[in-house]
Amino acid sequence: MEDWLTAPWDVLLKTAVTVLAVFTIIVIYVRIAGLRTFAKMSSFDFASTIAIGSILASVVMGTETSILKAAVALATILVFQQLYTGLKLKSDAFEDFAENNPILLMDGSEILYENLKRTNVSKSDLIAKLREANVIRMSQVMAVVLETTGDISVLHQEGTEAIDDVLLEDVER
Repeated sequence: MEDWLTAPWDVLLKTAVTVLAVFTIIVIYVRIAGLRTFAKMSSFDFASTIAIGSILASVVMGTETSILKAAVALATILVFQQLYTGLKLKSDAFEDFAENNPILLMDGSEILYENLKRTNVSKSDLIAKLREANVIRMSQVMAVVLETTGDISVLHQEGTEAIDDVLLEDVER
């Protein structure tokens, strides 16, 4: 019987073997599916990564989930992720339906307060991201974008060069 400090040796051994087996399965699947499997390029990729972590935790810590069931669940997620990505690449309409657009939070040194409000980003969070990007003057900021992944990108530099249009192509203003 387990308690909160100890567990029987057979349970510990089963846990260790399960971790090795599931991690091996994940490595094999990632080698087949490609490195994008764990890339955080979209909200769907983020959800897939969380689901994979949840399956890993369930099979390692639970006693009712078999390694085969975990392998099938992982494969299903990865196949669905490949299909989803393929549809996005082939159909602009599907991509528009399935993905959010990035949103401009700052246009130059101007903070777009309406967009902050729409995206639930506080001014203090924005300022923290500027500091993290080593911005030392607001005049350095060319644009700040809330990406579809939830990351905040800060485009900044010294001087007056303009941002290439392609970098802000699908960004909502």
